[in-house]
Amino acid sequence: MEKSISYKIWTVCMIKDGETVLMLNRQHDDFKGYIPPGGKVEFPESMTNAAIREVYEETGLVVRNLIYKGLYEYVNIENKDRYMIFNYLTSDFEGTLIEKPKEGELTWVPIEQLSKLPMQESIRRRIPYFFREGTFEIHVEWDNENNKEGNIKISLT
Repeated sequence: MEKSISYKIWTVCMIKDGETVLMLNRQHDDFKGYIPPGGKVEFPESMTNAAIREVYEETGLVVRNLIYKGLYEYVNIENKDRYMIFNYLTSDFEGTLIEKPKEGELTWVPIEQLSKLPMQESIRRRIPYFFREGTFEIHVEWDNENNKEGNIKISLT
């Protein structure tokens, strides 16, 4: 019997305040480094509602008027897995930051300093696309044999 395709869906939301963005300094499990707030999409919620919920849970901020910026996805052909991350940007938020969130320390970072922060390459690769007109799609085929990213295709609109 052939294995069915598995889909896993997440969101991230870059929150911009002037020339800074809110980042989480995540230091647990195997995904360490600075990341925008976000998380898993729960069935049957929409991608946008998931992003709004995850931002609130991780930061204490209520975000509105999210702008869809693009899709980042990993496809593991051998395992028949597809990981999809829907990326959003907003400057419309209110609330008070959580003092000690479980996901990691919250920090407002100047946009020009983002490239100097320790982060996963998948996060670093998409950061410039949040701040340009249009959308992006980054399609990554996972290399099982070497346990790393394989073929990467970037499409911009």
